[in-house]
Amino acid sequence: MTDELTEIEAIAGGLLRQLSSSQRRTLMRRMARDLALSQRARIAAQRDPSGAAFEPRKKKAEPIRGRSAVAFLYPSGGSGTARRVTMKSYVIEHRMMTGFDIETGAIRSFMVDKVIKWLPVEAEHRNAAGGGMLRRRGSLRRKAMFKKLASARNLRSGADDQGFWVGFSGRAAEVARIHHEGLRDRPSLKARAMRYPRRELLGVTEAERADMLHVLYAHLAEAVD
Repeated sequence: MTDELTEIEAIAGGLLRQLSSSQRRTLMRRMARDLALSQRARIAAQRDPSGAAFEPRKKKAEPIRGRSAVAFLYPSGGSGTARRVTMKSYVIEHRMMTGFDIETGAIRSFMVDKVIKWLPVEAEHRNAAGGGMLRRRGSLRRKAMFKKLASARNLRSGADDQGFWVGFSGRAAEVARIHHEGLRDRPSLKARAMRYPRRELLGVTEAERADMLHVLYAHLAEAVD
């Protein structure tokens, strides 16, 4: 099929050169738009140009969930003093403790490594449950990768009378390249650099090549009519 497409594309190239500059520009814009839509749909389906599924994300370790209240001394702003914190319904994830701070009556987060001293929990708060139950934000369903990266804002297209392109720009291009080529990068500023699995984001499939030829011949048919 590839050889046949290559031969047809060579013929199509000759037909393109016979069109006027404005006709080619119109045609290229249509091809660019259609290809961008197709690329976004494929990335949303978590597939690379060959049709293979992206390597899934590594499962994150489940957060540690507290079954009873805890109390500790914690630095209070820049004053140099410490305040007592009594917390219930909490989780510990990446050395960050998030839960219901009884003293403030709200959800708060504290770095475990900054705790000055762990304290005994007052009798009235031991095994406290009920009000202030922590509800984690977001859905438990794992979201598809690259949803934001493949949005119309980041995956763009352009065209003139000589050709067209579909790709990423700016910071989005840097992020896409890391995943596309399986390079090393830091997940966050304080995290260690890690190598990401190679997940090819962009690439023209045989189906897309055939679709672009169809767009060309449809345009020529309209011009004849």
